[in-house]
Amino acid sequence: MTAPRDDEKASPAPAKAKPHYHGHRTRMRQRLARTGGENLEDYELLEMILWAGNPRGDTKPLAKDLLKTFGDFAHVVSAEPERLAEVKGLGETGIAALKSVEAAAIRLTRTRAMKSPTVLSSWDTLLDYCRADMAYRKTEQFRVLFLDRKNKLIADELQQKGTVDHTPVYPREVVKRALQLEASALIMVHNHPSGDPTPSHADMEMTRLVRDAAKAVGVTLHDHLVIGKGQEISFRSMGLL
Repeated sequence: MTAPRDDEKASPAPAKAKPHYHGHRTRMRQRLARTGGENLEDYELLEMILWAGNPRGDTKPLAKDLLKTFGDFAHVVSAEPERLAEVKGLGETGIAALKSVEAAAIRLTRTRAMKSPTVLSSWDTLLDYCRADMAYRKTEQFRVLFLDRKNKLIADELQQKGTVDHTPVYPREVVKRALQLEASALIMVHNHPSGDPTPSHADMEMTRLVRDAAKAVGVTLHDHLVIGKGQEISFRSMGLL
């Protein structure tokens, strides 16, 4: 049998090309480690989060689809799971990854607020927490922050959940809970899902009733915050308290 000539010998199989996004991922990891994410675009940060659900695929198109659907990074991670599931290509693992980011943001800001020496001296920290937890809710929520004599936060409790434009609040229950906790002061917080934090007439009347009921038992209502999207209103700053 005649041996094959050199030009007849089988050529080695060509090396499999790496995906086009391979280097992109490496560069993003390096930028995140170097700058903490400050120089990452919204879609790039979303890409990295979505790697959890698609560790070997190209997540850039999905990240951009999410931004196109919801508007910005904050609206993406705070969207309801049912709405996220409507985006083609986003599965349960990806949704879980996005919601874990929202939960981490809320937990981080809440921990900072709880550990502040006093709430009144760490107002920006408190606002960060309220924004993270309430600004993008689809329905109204009413919560009360209970403070001790030194204005340290001793409890943060969700009192009521309502509809898109109304939350029932019972002044007697708010004051009763303050006495149970031996709180000396309160800060009330609720959100406006419309995004406009302008207090309604009902908001102002409810605040007056809680203030008067609390005052009668020696508890001070420090403020009532209304959280919108990108803006909040303080009753005390507006001279409404």
